Amino acid sequence: MTTTSDEYADCFGFTEEEVFSAMDECGRTDKENVKKWYDGFTFGSKQDIYNPWSILNYLDTGRFTTYWANTSYNSLVGKLIRQGSPEVKSTMEDLLNGKLFRTQMDEQLVFSQLDHKISAIWSLLLASGYLKAASYTLDPQKGKPEYGLALTNMEVRLMFEDMIEGWFSDYSPAYNQFIKALLSDIKAMNTYMNRVALETFSFFDAGNHPSEYAEPERFFHGFVLGLLVDLRDRYAVISNRESGFGRYDVVLEPKNTEAPAYILEFKVHDPQDEDTLADTAAAALAQIEEKEYETALLAKGISKDRIRKYGFAFEGKKVMIG
Repeated sequence: MTTTSDEYADCFGFTEEEVFSAMDECGRTDKENVKKWYDGFTFGSKQDIYNPWSILNYLDTGRFTTYWANTSYNSLVGKLIRQGSPEVKSTMEDLLNGKLFRTQMDEQLVFSQLDHKISAIWSLLLASGYLKAASYTLDPQKGKPEYGLALTNMEVRLMFEDMIEGWFSDYSPAYNQFIKALLSDIKAMNTYMNRVALETFSFFDAGNHPSEYAEPERFFHGFVLGLLVDLRDRYAVISNRESGFGRYDVVLEPKNTEAPAYILEFKVHDPQDEDTLADTAAAALAQIEEKEYETALLAKGISKDRIRKYGFAFEGKKVMIG
């Protein structure tokens, strides 16, 4: 029995007809928001299955909040994403941005595979309700199923946002100061970013002796997820996209047409190429210019004088921003 099995498909939660009928009986009328918050579960070919615990609590209180997510023990899910590879964090970034993630995986989850098989993480999130199979097809040549995965609903999305926000704000008070400094003061950015790295680097360590290049990369991708959540009201946070003659690391595209835009490039110090950390930061800035990463922003009507560029250089837990 898996989430794509049709047998008992309508027995794992409330159907939409049951939910709306119960709302009518209880005098609850906001069906559109109930659907946005608590719908989204799909079993087999049966769609529009609602979370029973959340619906029962909503009917009782009339408030929209994260009932189910707050009862689940989310530490395993949080650890798998936090300590996961850059690919895992990049996928989470896309999911939080409302995109569909297509992958092949085995729904028969083996817990021992979670530490080394990325697809096992998505199997766990699908089986436990954090993701839904928005589409399901069978590759006719390979005979393997391909899933189009998405965050299940608003309740799950907010749970992930709160979890990611906690990665930094709960462990490094300097992170909030860095976010403020990002908008104005490069000297303060350097001070606070070094504190954030010192206080949270090991938090993203998978504990399997990552290389000196892999460890900063885990931290960097976690940091990008943090930016996405913390700046979501003011900026679209986009990473690893093509622009000009290459792929930039991070662009912060303002939602307010008068606000500045930011291009962030991250580089790990290589003593064979650069003498100092300052040289690495300068190399990151030079790459922004050489590859013309501002092209996509200029095409959207953001003038050159509103685009700010920063190069982040990493050496162990040391960071320099230029």
